[in-house]
Order: sequence, then structure tokens, then C-alpha cells
Amino acid sequence: MADRVAYISIMMNPKHLGRLVRNRRRNFGLSQRDLAEIAGISVHGLSNIESGKGNPTLAVLNLLAETLGMDLKLEVRLPGRQATGPEA
Repeated sequence: MADRVAYISIMMNPKHLGRLVRNRRRNFGLSQRDLAEIAGISVHGLSNIESGKGNPTLAVLNLLAETLGMDLKLEVRLPGRQATGPEA
């Protein structure tokens, strides 16, 4: 199966991020407990992320991205301006 989305952007809203993590986890056939254990985070924290209620740190997002075979994409923008850089 080709990856349609192979990165996590911290610009995502919490519900979109939660759906992305949940769908990716399910594609790998992992339970929340399995993913949490492999990534080294709590099941409660993962559940909050997947439900769109969590506010994960960059460290937690990085652990999830690495575990799920994804990249973590960070864009820095000034208020009211577009992102700049190679992908802008």
C-alpha cells in the first residue's frame, strides 16, 4: 500500500492529527496499547491524541512519527505570512 500521507505536521488541528495517528496505527494492525508501548508513551496520552483532545509535545509527536514510519514536518511562519523554504 502506498503512503498517501507520510508525515505529521504540527500545523494540523488536533482532530486531524488524531485521525491520522489512529488510521496509521490501524493500518499496521496495532492496538493503542501496542503502539503506546512501542513508542514509549502512555496509553492514556495516545488515546487523548487520537480523540483530538491531546496536546502532545514535539518529543511525543516525534516518537509517534518514528514508530509509525513517518516524518515530522515543522513549518515556522511569521503571523500573516506564508512558509518559506524548499517546499514553499
